[in-house]
Amino acid sequence: MGLLLAGSLVEPVARGLLGSISCSGGPTVEQRRLLQALLNHLWERPDLRVSALEPIAPEELAAALDDLPTRRVAHLLQMTLEFCRHPQTDAQLALGWAYAEALGVDQAAADVGRIFTTFLPLRSEPGLADPLASADQPEPELVARIEGFAQLPEASLGRALLGYYERFGFPLPGRDACALNHLYLAHDMTHVIAGIAATSAGEIALSAFQWAMQDNPINESALLASLVTHEAGFVSANPTLAPDHSSLDSPSAAYLLASELKRGSACSADFSLVDHLVLAPLPLTEVRQQFNVCRPHRLSSVDHLFWEAEASAAAP
Repeated sequence: MGLLLAGSLVEPVARGLLGSISCSGGPTVEQRRLLQALLNHLWERPDLRVSALEPIAPEELAAALDDLPTRRVAHLLQMTLEFCRHPQTDAQLALGWAYAEALGVDQAAADVGRIFTTFLPLRSEPGLADPLASADQPEPELVARIEGFAQLPEASLGRALLGYYERFGFPLPGRDACALNHLYLAHDMTHVIAGIAATSAGEIALSAFQWAMQDNPINESALLASLVTHEAGFVSANPTLAPDHSSLDSPSAAYLLASELKRGSACSADFSLVDHLVLAPLPLTEVRQQFNVCRPHRLSSVDHLFWEAEASAAAP
């Protein structure tokens, strides 16, 4: 999709992204590292070094990008880099607004309330009758349905989902009353099919993967929600996340985000909001093949999960 820019656009987009973070003493180490990871692993242009690029102003970037889809890609990547400044500054926020205005995109998409209220029903598991779960009552029927996956074949998507909950210690959606239970089910199925672990960096990478599969407001909201929760740290049910929390401030996390953007772009369709309950009995390898979910180039025991079957299948 549009994340895989035409060759002639990679340099101007990179220079524009660099310009969008050139404030408050210049880009942070984290911002530079992530931008270089995008060049190296998403756009495969390691010859372009951030340290040697000259930033361009908002108007110059807008002039180089004459179609709205590419402008939207540049804008959301700019917002991702913007979240990677700790502590956040007024100068960085003002610069972000300037680039958004020049590109003619909707900066209001970053509004936290809009992210969590407008798109919540649209990100919930479509195989359930009601998109919104109860905030007051558990759902024993849903729990029983998920527990029933234990009767499916060992290599099935449903059994892998149960393994995911066991590995990370998450309660089955519906066991506790929570308005997000139906969203959690769709989200967790997406983790399993993509094969990305539920770490803080993995949460952002998964949402980036999802956005790369299909650039639409629903997937954009998923990425922004992950960034404000796991990178900015100011919207979360987890009280241990502080406002200066940073999940992307390491070479491995920067690589993971960039490489998962690339891997998501290679998918044949967006599987994040298909009826996962229908797919649950199928072998996980078959589900991945159906959507062209490629094996990660650098498989990590920390960042990835459930790729052993693919490795066994590929062995002579």
